[in-house]
Amino acid sequence: MAPPFFAALDIASGSVLTECKARHRHQQFPEFLKRIDQAVPEGLDVPLIVANYYATHKHAKVRLWLAQRPRFHIQYTPTYSCWLNEVQRWFGLITQQAIRRGSFSSVKHLIARIDHFVPHYNQTCRTFAWTASADSILKKLARLCSRISGTGH
Repeated sequence: MAPPFFAALDIASGSVLTECKARHRHQQFPEFLKRIDQAVPEGLDVPLIVANYYATHKHAKVRLWLAQRPRFHIQYTPTYSCWLNEVQRWFGLITQQAIRRGSFSSVKHLIARIDHFVPHYNQTCRTFAWTASADSILKKLARLCSRISGTGH
């Protein structure tokens, strides 16, 4: 089983801040947010884009933590649209380049591989760029809708 994994992507540079935790509950999320708070220069806003389906981000204690820090702005991706979040693309990269087809004797070994990959990635990171046009995405969506429902919308 994969360890709970937090990641924050700096979309301006492409670098990531990551942390593996023993659990992925509301108590761990503010701990990770504190690391982000320390990493982002004072005076800059911190937009957070998180998956809508994940309850940790919505817990009352997390909401209180965020309310006390007005530079943090949380946005939820629509359900089933987490692919819109660029950090999801980064999760694909780390899976492809560091984890897939790996043989890990323990969770500790997997975490060590992740912790080794991230600093090397950050040394040569680049920003992500959309290459598909809105029209091509909408055409693909229309084809999918016609196949699965026949409704055309």
